[in-house]
Order: sequence, then structure tokens, then C-alpha cells
Amino acid sequence: MHAPQVVPIVDSVAVATPKPTVYIETYGCQMNVADSELMYGKLAAHGYAPVDAPDGADVILVNTCAIRENAETRVIGRLGELRRYMKPDTIVGVTGCMAQRLGSRVLEHAKHVSLVVGPDGYSALPSLLDGARKGEKFTATDFDLEEHYEDVVARRFEGVKAWIPVQRGCDYRCTYCIVPTTRGPERSRKLPDVVREVQQVVEQGLSEVVLLGQTVNSYNDGSHDFADLLRAVGAVDGIRRVRYTSPHPNDFSDRVIEAMATTTSVCEHIHLPMQSGSTSMLKRMLRRYTREEYLECVARMRSAIPGLALTTDIIVGFPGETEDEFEDTLSLCREVRFDDAFMFKFSAREGTPATRMPEEWTIPDDVVAQRFERLVATVRGISRENNLARLGDTVEVLIEKVARDGELLQARSRDFKTVMVPADAGRIGDYLTVTLSGTTGATFTGTPVVEKNDRRTLPLTVV
Repeated sequence: MHAPQVVPIVDSVAVATPKPTVYIETYGCQMNVADSELMYGKLAAHGYAPVDAPDGADVILVNTCAIRENAETRVIGRLGELRRYMKPDTIVGVTGCMAQRLGSRVLEHAKHVSLVVGPDGYSALPSLLDGARKGEKFTATDFDLEEHYEDVVARRFEGVKAWIPVQRGCDYRCTYCIVPTTRGPERSRKLPDVVREVQQVVEQGLSEVVLLGQTVNSYNDGSHDFADLLRAVGAVDGIRRVRYTSPHPNDFSDRVIEAMATTTSVCEHIHLPMQSGSTSMLKRMLRRYTREEYLECVARMRSAIPGLALTTDIIVGFPGETEDEFEDTLSLCREVRFDDAFMFKFSAREGTPATRMPEEWTIPDDVVAQRFERLVATVRGISRENNLARLGDTVEVLIEKVARDGELLQARSRDFKTVMVPADAGRIGDYLTVTLSGTTGATFTGTPVVEKNDRRTLPLTVV
């Protein structure tokens, strides 16, 4: 950050000019979290002070998601609510995927918004804000295929892990997905640039990184693939855990699976989006794999990585989904036995091929709701059975934050299980060895069995 400016006043006593403040409210995926950290970093380098509430902030930015209609509806409502926090000279901006999708329509809908900036426009934020102070309004939604923000030092507000974007955009064209429209074509950062950022993370006191990309395991910088990236990041001194999200089943080559299995810091958990268990549905979604190919991918990974935990994404009610196709999804869940799943009712997005499918393919709301309940019951039941079978296991956990009740600490195992430990077991950022002594079916309680290991991260920073 720039040093405070000193200006004279009438009694000749020097005082520091207050820095303008910026508040960013983030919606959506981990990529949006990482983008908010980039925006904070860019603005901090230009003299802005981040604050953790909108009240009286000089700049309010809403970093948005466009993946589902209700996410956009929520943001539109929130923009109205934020008016009450504004001072006469407060600047309000909308950034992210919804900004990219709607462009100037946001300015028409919300008159108090001055900026609409897509994911490739954050480097221009300081100059756009300067113009907004003069009463100008801007829309910056052009794609920049060279923009990876290598000159920006992210201001991280996660306490124990760092989100590291390694890839932007997507070349897959799943018929339900708006991402290619909002984030553009796929492009990967250079491997040395990623490694340098990971080294900076270690210097900041963090020991876990999450590599981010829309189809992260298709990473290729022209000289290195995702296997090379995993090995290089895992070799950085001080990194104890490497995670990544979200991969595509088609891009798990034998090289990538071998790198996962042999790089000790790579965690034994993969979030592997499935979307449907029916080959005919997967074809309609343009997922580019069959049910059998998905199962073959799972088998290869589990053979190479003992104890691998799998989570997934599933869509219910995609156009044309028959009862038999939905049953295929339930049966695949039973066969794979996912540890958990993000489950969604289909939401048509303007600009996606799914909106052009025959109207008679639309699934009635009551049928979608009934199928969704059955899916949730199936996935949660399997998750509970999996977790009950883990009782008594000894695992390493990383304390991430204070639990909601304020009486326990919330930790995470390498295979992504949430584990509650006693408040006096350690501090945020400590690694502990615990016995899984109880479960609600969704989360565990853990009993420490050894003294806590050396502290490897800084205390939680609240922005």
C-alpha cells in the first residue's frame, strides 16, 4: 500500500489523509473468491484500505455469479439493499460473471451503479474508479486472453489456505453452462508463474493451496501439463497440502493420476463433477463421456490412490430427463458411493444451448422437486454410511476456523472431511492428529491423540 499522504492544515500540524475504503461482497465459486482477493490486492496497491462491512465505504463492489438464475436474482436484490449504506459520494460497482453476462443492462436496472466490470477487467479498476468520481459510468466486459494478473499481489482473506487460479475460461461447451460466455476461452498460466505465487504463499505463512480452473486438469501452458504442475507445486518447500477444483473426467490421463498418487502433498480427495448417471443425458448435456467412461475414470483413480474420497455435482430436471434416466443417476451414486455432492435443480441460463431445446422437454416443477428429494436422500444416506464406517480412524486435520457455535474449532482432514475439535485443542492454522470419535452423519468430532504439530500458518485475517 502507498504511505499515507501528509497535508498541512491551518495550525501547521501535519495529519494523515485517510485512505479511501473498499468493501467487496463475493458470490459464487472459489474462482470468484480468488478474483476478489485480486481486486483487493490491486486496489490496496493504489491506496485503498479494505474494510469488512459496506457501511460508509467509499467503494462497494459486488462480485457476482451467473451460474444459476437465483444467484443473479439475489444480487439484484442485494444491490437495492446496499443503497442504504452509501454516502453521497460512494461508488458502487458490479464485477464478475453476472457483470460479464449482462453488461450495460446492469446500469439500466440499478441507477446507482457506476461500474460494470467482467473477470478480465480488474486491472483497470483504479482508473475506472477515478472516472466514476467525476460522474462517469463504465462497462468493461471485453475478454483479454493474455490477462492472468501476474503483476497483482492478491490480498488474501482466507485464514489457512490460498486460492491459486492456474487457468481461466473454458473450451468445453456443456449445453447448460454459461461459463464459456462469461469467462471466455480456456488459457493457462505459465508454470513458473504459478510456482512463484505458491512460494509467496508460503512466505505469508500458509501451507495449503487450492489450484483453480474451470476444467483445471486440462491445464497446459504449452510446455507443461497438469501432472507437471501438481509435481512442481507439491515440491515447493513449506507446502503440506495441495488441492484443486474443478476437474473434468475426460482430462484424467494416466500421467495426472500418477502425479496425484506420488506427490505426497496432493490430498486424497477429488471433486469429480458427474452431472448425470445416464449416458443419454450426458450426451444431451454435451459432457463428452459416457456412464461407463466415468466409472472407468473412478476405478483408475481409486486403484492408484487408496482411501480416495470423491465428491461430485449433479443436476436434476435437465430438459428431457426421463424417470429411467434419473434412476440411472441414483444407481451411479450407489455404485460410486460419493462422500458428498452439490445437487442442483436445473436452471436455464440465457445464452446457453439448453434454452433452445424443445419446450415439451421441460420437466414440471413438481417432478423436479420430487426427484431432487430422492436424490438428496440417496446421497446423504450414502454419506452417512461412509462416515459411520470411518469412526475410530486416526487422521491429520488442519484447524480452519471457529465453529458457528463458538465453542468448537472446525478442522478439515486431507480427504476433505469436516471435523470439530475442542476449542483448547489448538489455534487456527494448527495441524493436529485426531481420532474420529463421533459423527452427525455429515461432520465428525475429533479427539486429539498427540501434541499439536508445529504451527505452519498465520492467525486468521479478517478483511
